[in-house]
Amino acid sequence: MAKGSPAVSEATYFILASLLDGPLHGHGIIKRTLDLSESRVKLPVGTLYGALDRLAANGLIAVDREEVVDGRPRRYFRLTDHGHDVVSAEALRMQQAASVVTGRLLRPGSAFA
Repeated sequence: MAKGSPAVSEATYFILASLLDGPLHGHGIIKRTLDLSESRVKLPVGTLYGALDRLAANGLIAVDREEVVDGRPRRYFRLTDHGHDVVSAEALRMQQAASVVTGRLLRPGSAFA
C-alpha cells in the first residue's frame, strides 16, 4: 500500500486508527474500532483475526507482546511505521476528497449554501 494505492476499506482504516494510541489486544481493537467509527464498523472476532493476519502479512501491524490471561493467550498488536504512514495517508486522502464536496456545497450561489 504505497502512495497512489487504492483506498483502504473502512474496517481496515478503523483497525489501523484504533492502534494509533498504542498496542491493543483483539477485544480492545474491536471496542476501539466500534467507538471510533461511531458504531458503523462492527467486527466479528473471526473477521478481526483474518484482518489482523492480513495486516501483519502486509507489514502494517506487528505483534507487540503476548501474555496469558485466565489461562488464555492474549496478543497485543501495534502499528508499524508503514501502518502509520498508510492510515495517515488515507486520512489525508479522505479529507481532501471531502473538501471537494464541502467546498462546493458552501460556495456562494450553491443551491445548498
